[in-house]
Amino acid sequence: MPFSGKFLRAAVMTAALSTLCIVGASAASLGIGTVNADALRMRAEASTDSSILATASKGTSVVVLEDAGNGWFKVDYKSVEGYMSASYLDVSTQADVTIGYGLVKTGGGTLNVRTGPNTGYTHIFTLNDGDVVEITGIDSGWYKITYNGMNGYVSSDFMVTCKDSAGSRGDGTVAAASSSLGQQVVDYAKQFLGRPYVWGGNGPNSFDCSGFTKYVYSHFGYTLNRTASSQLNNGVSVARGEWQPGDLVFFYNGRVSTPVSHVGIYVGNGQFIHASTNSYAVQYDSLYSNYYSNTYVYARRIF
Repeated sequence: MPFSGKFLRAAVMTAALSTLCIVGASAASLGIGTVNADALRMRAEASTDSSILATASKGTSVVVLEDAGNGWFKVDYKSVEGYMSASYLDVSTQADVTIGYGLVKTGGGTLNVRTGPNTGYTHIFTLNDGDVVEITGIDSGWYKITYNGMNGYVSSDFMVTCKDSAGSRGDGTVAAASSSLGQQVVDYAKQFLGRPYVWGGNGPNSFDCSGFTKYVYSHFGYTLNRTASSQLNNGVSVARGEWQPGDLVFFYNGRVSTPVSHVGIYVGNGQFIHASTNSYAVQYDSLYSNYYSNTYVYARRIF
């Protein structure tokens, strides 16, 4: 069924939530939005001037929470709430799509699971407050769920999305958004593995080290300075060993007068991706290798 008109939220959750799932106030869901642009930014507020929380690629599904007006939807993307332009979302009130996990929030009561998406359908089993289910679709404000091998429908008024089956939503939406965007930066950077290193290369067919980091981050709406040394002025400092995916990592080879001589993007597990002057290609390397461990000097977090 196509989505039309402006809907009101059915419920607002104001009580403090459990430490397993820290969320905002919203609960009820209106439908599923599918991104119809090559990339769509989710922002902290319903404005193009607001900060970017994440970027969703074409075909990505998000939960539409409400019509925020002026051409914006409030959405839930990877358990982070923000705003996306309505012009670039195809929205339906019914869709079978894997959203992730949902945490039951009833304020201590139980939640009926039914055979269909309204209270007129048969009650088949009951969920308790704090139970975590897999969400596999949405229909007219009801979630289609799977729990312990059983399937059914529950009102989205009493469910919040979570990152995993343990019900964890992180330490808040800002931290969750940062982590989510960092992984998106890494995933986008990986597609350029093997592209040649060329001094002064700005992409996408060739890069130098800072041209690579600048190009990758520009895809997500962030403008980095052009050289490795000037990128030290972007973002905030990160202590050695506290890196997160998406952080910039800097090196100094002792042969230039600038503060650093090289930059790459941390991908996790001690690895980073960069336009290498050793192989003259975009590749992975380890921060714990003899060379890079000895030449590493700084890290910066952009968002």
